Amino acid sequence: MSNGLNGVHTGLEKLQVNGVHANGNGRISPDGPVERKRLARKQSSPMMPAFMVSAPGKVIVFGEHAVVHGKAAIAASISLRSYLLVTSLSKSRRTVTMRFPDIDMAHTWNIEELPWDIFSQPSKKKYYYDLVTSLDPDLMEAIQPHVKDVSPHKSDSDRKIHQNAAMSFLYLYLSLGSPKNNGCLYTLRSTIPIGAGLGSSASIAVCLATALLLQIRTLSGPHPDQPANEARLQTERINQWAFVYEMCTHGNPSGVDNTVSTQGKAVVFQRTDYGKPSTVTPLWDFPELPLLVVDTRQPKSTLFEVAKVAKLKNTHTKLVGSILDAIDQVTRSAESLMDEEDFDSEDRESLRRVGELMNINHGLLVSLGVSHPRLERVRELVDHQEIGWTKLTGAGGGGCSISLMNPDVAPEKLARLSGQLEDEGYRAFKTTLGGDGVGVLWPAVLKNGLDEDEEGGMEIDLEKFLNADGNEGVEKLVGVHGTTGEREGWKFWRV
Repeated sequence: MSNGLNGVHTGLEKLQVNGVHANGNGRISPDGPVERKRLARKQSSPMMPAFMVSAPGKVIVFGEHAVVHGKAAIAASISLRSYLLVTSLSKSRRTVTMRFPDIDMAHTWNIEELPWDIFSQPSKKKYYYDLVTSLDPDLMEAIQPHVKDVSPHKSDSDRKIHQNAAMSFLYLYLSLGSPKNNGCLYTLRSTIPIGAGLGSSASIAVCLATALLLQIRTLSGPHPDQPANEARLQTERINQWAFVYEMCTHGNPSGVDNTVSTQGKAVVFQRTDYGKPSTVTPLWDFPELPLLVVDTRQPKSTLFEVAKVAKLKNTHTKLVGSILDAIDQVTRSAESLMDEEDFDSEDRESLRRVGELMNINHGLLVSLGVSHPRLERVRELVDHQEIGWTKLTGAGGGGCSISLMNPDVAPEKLARLSGQLEDEGYRAFKTTLGGDGVGVLWPAVLKNGLDEDEEGGMEIDLEKFLNADGNEGVEKLVGVHGTTGEREGWKFWRV
């Protein structure tokens, strides 16, 4: 069975291992089923239109560190997102380019020179419907000559990041594509801080996996009338291939970041046996909550903070065990609270109850020694002015804090807080917790009544995308949300 660019599959047939191929004259769009035309001979297909994919970052809301010791944690999506513009090239241009301007990375490969031969060997070949749970060392080795020339003039640290990203991309591209692929340019912009524990790499993984699966016509939707069970099957396919990218990037990821980024909302995850994957339970009804994410810009080491807690537990086994049990109880209490029928995400009393649980969770993490003066300063500024409820997120020792925002806070207080954070070297992001997962803009045209729209919609071309100035420029140009809410054109697999 071919899964190259000319391998077209129909709706639910795509979800079966023994799916039936279209006859080569089939045509599919992300919003509808295949339309087959019986023609005397195969016609050349038009170049695929430019399209965009977007996926969110994530935060751990409850349960960090306890989750390392077999307890539950809750992770949820945030409205900071990555955006990938996919531009097909003319048939004569046989190259594939990966361009991430936010990290000053760009590299082009000749499609024919890539190691298709080893990726297509019967013992190695993977199809879009395969579940890949480990990386093939022979395939990883075959990629190495094609990443060694990436960013040769960068510093060692930057070159390592760029080559790692290139390796992850090529593993997916070679697994899902074919030597007959059209030339293509993949350009990524992200509003998610890199290395801050907000799931930036998983967001990129989800964008690339979705784009490649769309290009080989193995996804149906997203569209508003799509049945929930079909949407879940589609997002699970994306999630599985995003996890492959994450394995290339991180080695042994939990799978939580890519799951949250794919499906949005939130999940409860727990890993009681490190020889087995985490148990991930989606929270489909998780409410959207107003959130302030503050990057302390204080470098942190997850490994160091995890080791610190492990050492403390070895020294004070019973006491630290009780603290970890208490964190687990906070997580489960939060899960139950937000599942209550009368929970209202716009009601101050409902938010106060969640906020109190966040404060308790943070206090328990402080007792484990994983906070930092920069994190405590954010709590002082936010909590003591009754602007919201703050806790660290992730490993601690720096990184980011999250604050659930009080809906009644006066605008002048928020303005004063913003100024204080900026003056003290923090970077703040006003965002939403628990929003949509992966989305598609097909073709890359937006129209939502804003001034910048042109007749028939505003086409997002490569030049506009590259020239968008910072996070605000990217959001204004292509963001999932405009000034009047969700922007017309973006579609999501809502499950």
